[in-house]
Amino acid sequence: MNSLSAANTQFALDLFQQFKASKRDDNIFYSPLSISSALAMTFLGAEENTAFEMEKVLHFNEVTENMEGRTTTDHVEELGNVHHQFQKLLTELKKPTDAYEVNIANKLYGEKNYPFLQEYMDNVKKFYLTSVESVDFKNAPEESRKKINSWVESQTHEKIKDLLPKNTLDFTTILVLVNAIYFKGQWDNKFDKNNTVEKEFWLNKDTSKPVQMMKQVNVFKFTSLEDIQAKILEIPYKGKDLSMILLLPDEVDGLQKLEDQLTAEKLIEWTSSQNMRDNYVDLYLPRFKVEETYDLKDTLRALGMVDVFSPHRANLSGMTGTKDLRVSKVIHKSFVEATEEGTEAASSTAVVVIVGSPPPAVSPPTCPFHCDHPFLFFIRHNKTNSILFLGRVSSP
Repeated sequence: MNSLSAANTQFALDLFQQFKASKRDDNIFYSPLSISSALAMTFLGAEENTAFEMEKVLHFNEVTENMEGRTTTDHVEELGNVHHQFQKLLTELKKPTDAYEVNIANKLYGEKNYPFLQEYMDNVKKFYLTSVESVDFKNAPEESRKKINSWVESQTHEKIKDLLPKNTLDFTTILVLVNAIYFKGQWDNKFDKNNTVEKEFWLNKDTSKPVQMMKQVNVFKFTSLEDIQAKILEIPYKGKDLSMILLLPDEVDGLQKLEDQLTAEKLIEWTSSQNMRDNYVDLYLPRFKVEETYDLKDTLRALGMVDVFSPHRANLSGMTGTKDLRVSKVIHKSFVEATEEGTEAASSTAVVVIVGSPPPAVSPPTCPFHCDHPFLFFIRHNKTNSILFLGRVSSP
């Protein structure tokens, strides 16, 4: 499963570089897994150059190149491995647990009078654990939109509302692929509300704002990156299957340098168990809440996913047997809130297709880790090394 998680991490960082270019000093928050799941369901029906571009942007070509014990050069079979690994990953994430709540759900809404290939429907059900629902986009696009939004809302405990804005769908809409992901977890060691104090959060060297700053001194996995001038800390959630990982530059205005150095390889290396050590840490973390909406069409085109949006070049014939479909929109909406108790996060992505450990024995000195200036964070499923959510807090 490592190869798919590495591909998804690479894609997550590619998206981040695009977002930070357009949102220079703003908060950023999204679920790379939600976006890649929705696109992977689309990729399942893509052919020829449309498939080639999607495969490259999603880094699925690297998954197939690195498959161990490969016995065939058959490309279709290799790509089947990507979908098979998604099936394994989604199954792992859906395992019931009392420690936290993760709900990841996929759904396809198809025009009821449009002939989808049975093979595509069967495969999308098998690999993406989803159901296909018939709707009447042709005669009732607005009712269909409300139905899809209502499903997303129910899957994300009402955190993601109105995923599809008015007039997103019309009579030319044939298929909407939706992924919703919701996470709610308590910290393994909660912050004591009595310790929360008002402190200044520095937006830059000259400007600050008062925030509610949570604090605790405890043993955390920690590392210091001398060359990057940044520190990394892992806060586990109850059950330790998931963690929030914080990347904090040493300097108030050091985030740009950290972001410029950030690659998927470095992120995997920096946060590996070999690199992180147990340390007593004096942690300050602001309560924060971020909500974001992204129209991903231009972002994905900038990354190289061009043909799937083109009326003349899109080839999604794996869905229908004909070449008259294209993607018109990819919309992603996300929400996160971190408090003394833990974290609640939710995201949803829609692709619209249209015609067209124990403390050390001796206490070392306490390391300060004060998130009182802009920082990055991500929420990781530790067993599969999958990034469920990734964000930047510029202003809590």
